[in-house]
Amino acid sequence: MNNTRILVVEDDVNLGQILEEYLKLKGFKTTLATDGEAGLTAFYEGQYDLCLLDLMMPKKDGFSLAKDIRAVNADIPVIFLTAKSMKEDVLKGFQIGGDDYVTKPFSMEELLLRITAILRRSSSKKSAAFTKEYVVGNIRYHYDENTLIIDQHNISLTTKENELMKLFLENLNQTVDRTLALKRIWKNDSYFNARSMDVYIAKLRKYLQLTDVFKIITIHGEGFKLIQVNSDNY
Repeated sequence: MNNTRILVVEDDVNLGQILEEYLKLKGFKTTLATDGEAGLTAFYEGQYDLCLLDLMMPKKDGFSLAKDIRAVNADIPVIFLTAKSMKEDVLKGFQIGGDDYVTKPFSMEELLLRITAILRRSSSKKSAAFTKEYVVGNIRYHYDENTLIIDQHNISLTTKENELMKLFLENLNQTVDRTLALKRIWKNDSYFNARSMDVYIAKLRKYLQLTDVFKIITIHGEGFKLIQVNSDNY
């Protein structure tokens, strides 16, 4: 599990540090944030396989944070950590898409077993959602090789073009938030990086003019969407 990335958002500094150290000891790449807003920023700036979210936090509570995270990635596993044990809170946690709900105090060994079980279940969904080789119509895309092949055209993608193409395919026919793309690929949403992203997206649009399978459209005020057109022909 050395490549598994976990975001821990916990406002109890002592517990947060214990969780971070324990999970790192077990081989996970772990990031700790101590309030809901910091947690959302960390999520935008990184790529994670699972989130551990405390419920009662300053600035943004765990339920609100989970909703924001799921708006970006509907499939990422979420485990709530809380001192609450009321039935209503448990139900609310599952209603907004939580995968598990652990009441404090809890055993680290039990938490590890829950994390492992959830990651095992989600791994098949993740591989089904996106593969490193994507083939449809006259397009063949290789993520690992930074290559986009359209008919006889073999296009070598830059790193940024490749990451954008992957992000678009992961969210095919869905709007990719502009800020999310900037923070995930450029690590911040400065004006300079925003202009840079526009240039790379223009390049991808030019490449996709070679096919009638995909088209990148701009959703004004929100971001971009890669849509699959003429899908009935393939």
